[in-house]
Amino acid sequence: MIPAMEHFDSLSTPCLMLDRAVLESNCRLMAARMKKLGVRLRPHMKTAKSADVAQLATAGHFGGITVSTLKEAHYFAERGFRDILYAVGFVPSKIGEAAAIQEMGDALILLTDNMGAAAETAIRAAKLGRKFPMMIEIDTGAGRCGLDPVSEADDIVNLGRVIHKSAALELRGVLTHAGQSYHSTSAKGIKAVAEAERAGIVKAAELLRAAGLPCPVVSAGSTPTARHAKNLDGVTEMRPGVYMFGDVDQALIGSCSWDHIAVTVLASVIGHNRRTKRIIVDAGGLAMSKDIGPSEFDNETGYGTAMGEGGTPRPDRMYLAAVSQEHGQLALPGGAEPPWEEFPVGSRIRVFPNHVCMTAAAHDRYHVLDETGSVIEEWDRVNGW
Repeated sequence: MIPAMEHFDSLSTPCLMLDRAVLESNCRLMAARMKKLGVRLRPHMKTAKSADVAQLATAGHFGGITVSTLKEAHYFAERGFRDILYAVGFVPSKIGEAAAIQEMGDALILLTDNMGAAAETAIRAAKLGRKFPMMIEIDTGAGRCGLDPVSEADDIVNLGRVIHKSAALELRGVLTHAGQSYHSTSAKGIKAVAEAERAGIVKAAELLRAAGLPCPVVSAGSTPTARHAKNLDGVTEMRPGVYMFGDVDQALIGSCSWDHIAVTVLASVIGHNRRTKRIIVDAGGLAMSKDIGPSEFDNETGYGTAMGEGGTPRPDRMYLAAVSQEHGQLALPGGAEPPWEEFPVGSRIRVFPNHVCMTAAAHDRYHVLDETGSVIEEWDRVNGW
């Protein structure tokens, strides 16, 4: 933990703000929901990448986490996390990095959907005298990675046999991520995706068990499906991540309310362009990212939404209409005249990120706010690979 800043006004912009009370509320709500549905919560830390956040997210559950890079895994292992799932297809050439993490006393779980990668990983792990748990990635509709439990059922079983027969690997189970849930705008639609995710991953588990192979872990999860699943029968754990922070995209699809977005970017007004009716700020593409995912649902979200009072968007719906590397251009919908007097040069404004995972990755720390809006401390985060 980095020592706290004393004054809000002393912060250098652009910077990342984190509302601790909102974060804690989000973590409590998800933990309670997972317990109600009878599954373990293995929060995905790829969004927060912070041990301080992970402590809150794992409270009341078994303590396992999910990561998206080996650098994250090393960071969390150094800070005492001992059950880490690396939820990206494993490349055998990274076995040395994985072994170094495992030497720290951690159960590092690997993932694959490829027979050749599994076999080569087993050979390399054996040469190092190591044994790794490994899961099989299943595609339940996202279309990114994984084996289809219907059309590639035989491949799932054959891959399971390769892993199970290896002395250097342990077949831990199956894993899926319903990324398609991010494109549904109704609770009914997300519930349908959640059921497809559940049914698909359970079918994959049943294939392995019917072949006499172990499958103790059935892992699913995205923030939308974790929030909206009607039941999780047959699933043993869920891995949502963005729920801790929330963002514009999640608010528009109904996975969080605006006042449950915990992270914003603080920006300074650096100019007025009265010709284009734009207020210019110092939060550009590098501070906010160029993710325009919410435009799928609202064509005037641009690269972020200006925050008003009460943790909700401003009544005038000001948004970050354009960005270059270090410049952002705030505008009103329909090209209306912005409130110049309210935002003189040197004033500050907070902006909700479109996709908080991408926005947070541009920053090396969180400026943590208490309920009064005062900065009480700073939390570090790990970036890179």
